[in-house]
Amino acid sequence: MSVIWPKWLPMLPLAGVLPVNAGEAVSVCYNYGCPAQAEVIYADEQLAQVQTLLAAARTAADERQALSLAVGWLLGWAGQQTPVSADRGGNTADNGVEGRMDCIDHSTTTTRLLRLLEARGWLRFHRVLEPVSRVRYLFQVHYSAQIEETGAVEPAVDSAAQAKRANAEVEAARYVVDSWFRDNGQPAVVIALQDWFAGRDDHDRGDDELRPTTAVHGRGQDQTIER
Repeated sequence: MSVIWPKWLPMLPLAGVLPVNAGEAVSVCYNYGCPAQAEVIYADEQLAQVQTLLAAARTAADERQALSLAVGWLLGWAGQQTPVSADRGGNTADNGVEGRMDCIDHSTTTTRLLRLLEARGWLRFHRVLEPVSRVRYLFQVHYSAQIEETGAVEPAVDSAAQAKRANAEVEAARYVVDSWFRDNGQPAVVIALQDWFAGRDDHDRGDDELRPTTAVHGRGQDQTIER
C-alpha cells in the first residue's frame, strides 16, 4: 500500500490559524549554523494528522514516503510561528534573509522532529540516527538527518573483508531525510545514504547528476559548509 498525497495537503498551512490545543514543543534552528533558535508548539490536531499519515504505511518504503511529507508539514507549521517560513531550498535564494536555514539548521531541526515522532512510537520501520555528513569537492561539507530500517542487524565479522561487507550491508539500510534542498513546507528529500554519498541531491534528478563525495564524521578546519 502506497502513501497517497492527501488532497487536503495544500490547505494544511491554514490549520495553524484554527483553534488548537498545544501538544508538544520543539526548538528549530535558523540563520545558518543554528545561532538562533525558537520554540515551536505543535498542536494535538497537527500531530494527529502526522500520526494518521504514518499509520497508513505498510512497508518501510511507505514510511519513508510518509516521513518526507511529515517533515515538510512540521517545518511548514513551524514557519507559522517562526521566521523559517522565509527559508528557500539551498541557500542562495534566501541569502541574508531572517529565518534562512543552512544544512546545519536543517539537519539539527529535522533530527529533533524525527526523534519527536520516534518517541511517540509512530515509527514502526525505522530508527533515528545522529546526523550524517559528506564532503564534496574536497572542502564543502553537507549535513543531513539520518534514519535506518529497524530490520537491519549488524552481523558478526571475523575478517577485514567481512567487516567491509557488513558495513556495506548496514549502510544500505540507511537513508537521509534532507529538508535543505526544498522550500519551507515542501516534502523532504528521502534517499538511500549510499546514493547521497555518491552525490545525489534530490530523487527528482537522474544518475547523470551524481557527483563524487566522501563520507566524513566531522568538519575539518579548512572545510566550509555547503551553501
